[in-house]
Order: sequence, then structure tokens, then C-alpha cells
Amino acid sequence: MEDQKVISKDRYNNKRKSFVGYLLPVDPLSISTIGIFAALTCVITMVIAFPIPATQGFINIGDAVVMITGLLFGPIIGSISGGVGSALADLFLGYTIYAPATLIIKGLEGLFVGLISNPRKNYAKLNYRDIIGILIGGITMVFGYFIYEVIIFGVPSALYEFVLNGIIQFGLGGLIAFIFIISARKNIVDNLPQVFDKIFIIES
Repeated sequence: MEDQKVISKDRYNNKRKSFVGYLLPVDPLSISTIGIFAALTCVITMVIAFPIPATQGFINIGDAVVMITGLLFGPIIGSISGGVGSALADLFLGYTIYAPATLIIKGLEGLFVGLISNPRKNYAKLNYRDIIGILIGGITMVFGYFIYEVIIFGVPSALYEFVLNGIIQFGLGGLIAFIFIISARKNIVDNLPQVFDKIFIIES
């Protein structure tokens, strides 16, 4: 009976410290998860990077990791890891002019993917919310950079990278994230309950 009371109390406290059912990252495991996926986002972004001289930027596939993080852990970890990891990649590669915008744009991308797909309720299989989440997240990224580049470099240069962002970053990133949902998400969540109990309140 005492154990039951402890469990009930923990669940009550978790709900009080949550954002739409996603627990705030105040415990070591959640913070470590953010660090791991921010680092993964940073590394993948840096490893495959194609410079675009017209806008002093680069094309990469880091969006795949941003989307996967949102699809796996939801909006909180998705936004923090996506924004911080991507912005660090900009800094390390020397694209410092993009770092502040990237922090916001990739953070919003991870937020929207995680919020719309809502994996705490819909992680078991691919569903329409996943597809909408990927689309909205990708569109946010493409138009976010377009607006920023119009302000900094003007319309012609921004349009050039707009096309590349849409075809490569959004297209390839979305495809990889889509494959991840089908092949891995359910198994990861089901096999690591000790992890996801600290990240979101699973609803059946």
C-alpha cells in the first residue's frame, strides 16, 4: 500500500511539472538526454555540410535529427536539443551569423514536430499527426531561414537557398524521420520505460 501511495504521489507531482503531459527537464536523465541529442544534432549537422557562398550558409541533414528528437521525445526535448545542437554546429563551423536565427528556427522546428506528433499518445505507429508534424516543422525551417536571409542578404540570394533548403534539408530530413517512425520509434519507447517515464506521461 505504501508503494502504491508513493507511485500515485510521483504521478501527481509529475503532472504538476509538465507541459501538455511532457515533464519539464529537471532530473539528471532528462538533462542528459537533451545533452546527448543536442550533441548528435550538432555532429550530424557538421559531418554532412555543403557550403552555399551566396548566403554564407550551408546545407545539411541535421534536420533529420531535430525531427527524430521531436518525434521520439516530444516538444520540450525536441526544441531544446534541436535549437542548441544546430546553433552550436553553426558556431563550430564558423557560420556565426546564422547561430542566433538557428537557435530559434530549429528550436521551433523541434517544438512543432514534437507538439503535433504528440508521441506520448501516438508513439505506437505512424499516424497522420506524425506527417503533419514533419510538414509543419520542415516548412517552419524553410521559411524561417528564407525570412532571415531576405533581411540579411536580399531576395535573390535568399531564394537560391530557399530552394535548396526545401529540396535537400526538408526533403531528406523528412524522409529519414519518416523511416525512423516506421522502423524504430515504438521499439525504443517500449524497451526503455525507465527513460520515458522521466520524459512524458504515456497515455494508452
